Amino acid sequence: MKVTGAVSPFLPLCQKLLPSRLAGLSLALLKATALEFAILAGHLLLYPSGITQERRASADPLPTPDGAAQLPTATKPPVVLLHGFIDNRSVFVLLRRSLAQHGRQQVESLNYSPLTCDIRTAAELLGRHIEEICERTGSRQVDIVGHSLGGLIARYYVQRLGGDLRVRTLVTLGTPHSGTRVVPLANAHPIVRQMRPGSDVLEELTRPAPGCRTHFVSFWSDLDHLMDPLETACVDHPDLIAQNVRVSGIGHLALPVHPAVATGIRQALDTPETGSEAAAHIGGLTVA
Repeated sequence: MKVTGAVSPFLPLCQKLLPSRLAGLSLALLKATALEFAILAGHLLLYPSGITQERRASADPLPTPDGAAQLPTATKPPVVLLHGFIDNRSVFVLLRRSLAQHGRQQVESLNYSPLTCDIRTAAELLGRHIEEICERTGSRQVDIVGHSLGGLIARYYVQRLGGDLRVRTLVTLGTPHSGTRVVPLANAHPIVRQMRPGSDVLEELTRPAPGCRTHFVSFWSDLDHLMDPLETACVDHPDLIAQNVRVSGIGHLALPVHPAVATGIRQALDTPETGSEAAAHIGGLTVA
């Protein structure tokens, strides 16, 4: 409400200077940008709390009436949250709460070092982490939600390291699947170069992946300032079971935070169907 109120005084001027369609886009962009700054400020406050790795909780057996112990019978696999570039697990505070409130009791985050210089190395680390989770929880598979670079690391694990055996559903949020050209000066960092169109890593992800069992759901925003072009955040591969969900009205930082997106993520994780049937369940999201 505050964001809308701050923008509304500019509405008459925008309508006079711009065609109605462009004026509407400009207002949406102003609101999305204001929200991005608010989220960034809040995230900077939370960032220190997510620097260390979280404590790993063991899967405790459930007590029975006669005092004996039994293993949990829940069929939902654990959810692994993977953050983006120069970030940490604190970005998922609200999404984690939303998942827990709707029945996901096993939600874990993986912090990879901001000094990580190779997507392949990070994907190998993710694979070891997932094996440890499966061994500890007794689950055969996990679901993954990856924001930005985190989604690319998870996709590499699934496609190139055999991770489709372990990952049931991979949800990506603002992930540069085809590479992004934004901020050319950031090329000084090796992992940023790997996120550029035509990089060796992205070329590997275009190779055939016959029989890949993981279901991909990619949320992409039409106001994502870090995706250039915007459609790079869509999964486009003939061998992958994938759907792309367009989110209208928010930017890159809001994707793992906004409650409407959290609802879409939960639906993607809880929908057993794949392909066009699942796409019909989720459709697109318009965030006002």
